[in-house]
Amino acid sequence: MVSYDGYEHLKVEVADKVATVTLNRPEVRNAMNRTMIRELHRIWFDLANDQRVNAVILTGAGDYFSVGGDVKAMSSRPGGDFLEEGEAHDPAVGRRLVNNILELDKPIIAALNGDAVGLAATVSLFCDITVMSDKARIGDPHVRVGLVAGDGGAVMWPLLLGMSRAKEFLLRGMLIHGPDAERMGLVNYSVPCDQVMEKAREIATELANGATWAIRWTKLSLNSIIKERNVLVQPAAYALEHITMEMDDHREATRAFKEKRKPKFTGR
Repeated sequence: MVSYDGYEHLKVEVADKVATVTLNRPEVRNAMNRTMIRELHRIWFDLANDQRVNAVILTGAGDYFSVGGDVKAMSSRPGGDFLEEGEAHDPAVGRRLVNNILELDKPIIAALNGDAVGLAATVSLFCDITVMSDKARIGDPHVRVGLVAGDGGAVMWPLLLGMSRAKEFLLRGMLIHGPDAERMGLVNYSVPCDQVMEKAREIATELANGATWAIRWTKLSLNSIIKERNVLVQPAAYALEHITMEMDDHREATRAFKEKRKPKFTGR
């Protein structure tokens, strides 16, 4: 039987054919440090091999889904990056994360109990169905910390919203409240916060007890469209994001975040 005991920042519970995976750093609003990102690479393989699981719910502990990359951690490392030496310049790090989500044939329901920002927004949008609190916000403000929106935002936002809206939200780094996200088709449902898990579990239970292989292979068929877009967009987007990680504007943005002030960008 698959064991999830080795995970430090992910909490995994399995019941009634549904695995609930919780991003579990509530003291820092579930910010994604290098350990959590590594675990998010690996978790999908364990879930794929767990015969008890037919559907997955992904959510966050506390009041946030996740604020995305740990900007404070970025500011403490050379070049502003927060991955280990050898990983810092490897575009495959982010690419593996979203690809592993796409490769899991079991349906994934993202339950956004609170804000989902940056990489966390990308992770949630690569899931299959998204339920979002009407009080929560979602957005990809990479540009606000001097980075290219390269971890998958440039793939999913145009697919879900169309190019015109995607460009505005990604270029301006805007956050969208749940009801607006639902209206625009970015997420499937916006419900009161205390109903997010109830709605997610309702959907997950339905899928977990449905026609297993029909559901899984339908998902994989649809994901072929996203994979095709990934192949087109990912190489340039990830490479450009990692270039911006080494630029002064990103270093300034992370320092400004830590010092709680507005950054002064210079274009370098």
